[in-house]
Amino acid sequence: MPSHLFADRPAQPPEPGSVDALISQTRRLRGDVDAVRRDTVVDDDDAQGRWQRALCDLAVHHLDDLREHLGQLKEGLPPVPETLAFPQAAPEIVPEAQTRVGSAEWNLLTDEVSWSDELFQIFGRSPESGAPPLDELGSTLFSEDQPLLTAWVTACLVDGRPIDGEFRIVRADGRVRTLHMRGEPVLDSDGCTASMWAVMRDVSELRRSQRAVRESRDSLQRQREIAQTEHRLAVELQEAVLPPWRGSLRLPHSDAGMLDVAAHYLPSATSALIGGDWYDALELPDGCSMLTVGDLTGHGVTATSGMAMMLGALRGMAMAGIAPGPLMGWLNQLLETSVQPALGSAVCCRYDPARRVLSWAQAGHPAPLLFRRGSGRALTPPEGVLLGATSGASYGQAEERLEVGDLLVLHTDGLTPRSIEFSRADGTERLLALAPRLSAARSAQDCVRLVVEEFGESEREDDACVLVARVGG
Repeated sequence: MPSHLFADRPAQPPEPGSVDALISQTRRLRGDVDAVRRDTVVDDDDAQGRWQRALCDLAVHHLDDLREHLGQLKEGLPPVPETLAFPQAAPEIVPEAQTRVGSAEWNLLTDEVSWSDELFQIFGRSPESGAPPLDELGSTLFSEDQPLLTAWVTACLVDGRPIDGEFRIVRADGRVRTLHMRGEPVLDSDGCTASMWAVMRDVSELRRSQRAVRESRDSLQRQREIAQTEHRLAVELQEAVLPPWRGSLRLPHSDAGMLDVAAHYLPSATSALIGGDWYDALELPDGCSMLTVGDLTGHGVTATSGMAMMLGALRGMAMAGIAPGPLMGWLNQLLETSVQPALGSAVCCRYDPARRVLSWAQAGHPAPLLFRRGSGRALTPPEGVLLGATSGASYGQAEERLEVGDLLVLHTDGLTPRSIEFSRADGTERLLALAPRLSAARSAQDCVRLVVEEFGESEREDDACVLVARVGG
């Protein structure tokens, strides 16, 4: 805003060509931003999209204001009328988007008031009605904003302080607008305040866009906080449901063929993908051991609560002496007839330490990996489906004879991230490539640590479980 306090200092207007170039750049940039705004697809549930669209709208308003101001700079400020005699002809109607800046001057010595045509349009007044005196300007404001304007004007006229603030007005047509006012006192030759000059800008759409950005940003932040809370609770629930042991667990109590067991749960990076992945190891009454990993369909609390039911049923059937093949059939039938998620994939193993024989069955799951003397291989899956007398159908069951020092690795599908170019076979190859390091590890817990380091524990797309068992002498 040009200041009347230093009217004797000649202004240095910019070159017209440079202003034209800025206007052209602004117009091109505005078109680019508008194209981005049109391409932003937003639905009611997309907080991120709403925030991006609000930012685009705000940028468009800023660019519109910038182009308008550059246009006024190019044309030059109109001269201030010397009298209050307004032309009889109605002023040209200009679109509101181009009339958001107007000027005014209140002469304290003559009580004359001068308003630009743009300011009349901003306030929704006709020039024939005349511009209101300074002491009546507050009547157009919200009652809450009137004391604020009174304080600004008093400080400007008495103390010579410039005005820089916003207030809300109610137009004659009932519409509410937000104006930004910048004003200064105009001093006479004796240094006394002779008048007050001000520029008012309609910033209603700009403030509305800024509110939309804040609200969409706050909504997005709330959704992120809710998602983080849900993720934390889901992980805590998952870990609470999984067996309470941590580190190595030696099974069974006898020394012959004892197992050194360790397992680890790797949560996903998002709460939506916290699912029903599990691991379990259990010493059975006959001296055998049960080892299992798997996952349920679905995610979140429902899958986790289903996992709690499933683990209880699985342990109960294993304690009753049901072999892995029939056990998998019963387990699948139980989950299919319940309201909880269905069985996604699983592998169930029963180890007999007296014979050092591993019996196992699988349901759409990676086969156990066997590491022996520095090399590794996937166990051959059981063939066909065995029919049970009372359980309907049971899964095929295979056997593998183990040796002292053998290492078994059981894992769920989520161990290999889906975002990279690795298939399940690639994930198995990566595990088998760890054979020399796994064979040299001192304990099952050290083996789990190597697997976690290889596949990463943070920013996972899905949750996963891994269980390692080493056969002792």
